Amino acid sequence: MKTLSMIILSLIFLTGCGQAKAKKESAENNKKAEVKEQPANATLSQAPTKTFDFENYETGKLPSDWSQYATGKGQTTDWKIVDDNGNKVLAQLSKKNPSYHFNDVVYNDLEAKNVELKVKIKGVAGHEDQGGGFIWRFTDKDNYYVVRENPLEDNVVLYKVENGKRSDLPLLGKGRTYGVDVPKLGSGWNTLELKVKDDLFTVYLNGKELFKVKDTTFTGKGKVGLWTKADAQSYFDDYEILVTD
Repeated sequence: MKTLSMIILSLIFLTGCGQAKAKKESAENNKKAEVKEQPANATLSQAPTKTFDFENYETGKLPSDWSQYATGKGQTTDWKIVDDNGNKVLAQLSKKNPSYHFNDVVYNDLEAKNVELKVKIKGVAGHEDQGGGFIWRFTDKDNYYVVRENPLEDNVVLYKVENGKRSDLPLLGKGRTYGVDVPKLGSGWNTLELKVKDDLFTVYLNGKELFKVKDTTFTGKGKVGLWTKADAQSYFDDYEILVTD
């Protein structure tokens, strides 16, 4: 009887082990199937967004991981962190530049071809110009793309700056219209967004798609940053960069 009991217990033990092993193998197979079914671009869609709220930077200075440049006739530009009613922002403060002068500032630690950008902009002052926008595929101060909004003109325009010369680019389906007119921008905050995918650029303002542009002047990687024109004293906040290369 003792021997028979031991045999029965052994059979129960072996059966339990077999069931546990089968469950483990089934779980592993399901996990492999789930991984296999993920889309090829899953890693890209989960890429982290780099966000600048500028709160950790020192007021009165240009952040050390950013660099400023001047394109065109003027020689000065003045990007600094300033306090805007208790909120730190990145601001362009120079007010003495001529009309054909561009104030450029780029983030040093990133180069990309395809990106999604978002920023809040407030035009504070400026006789020649106000507002501002994005720089992307920046290789040097004379070669890059730019899109900007301007509260003095109430429009949004996308350009290329090639060898220091700025040219507005035609819109898909509309031609060369010098961008698009928009509802009055005023003196408050507006949100500009841009999606860059190879030669296609899609522009949004305050959550609404405005237009698309296709261009192949600059096709490689470059730095991204911010831009104003002439004497535009503008504030920028909550700048988001998502690399989708």
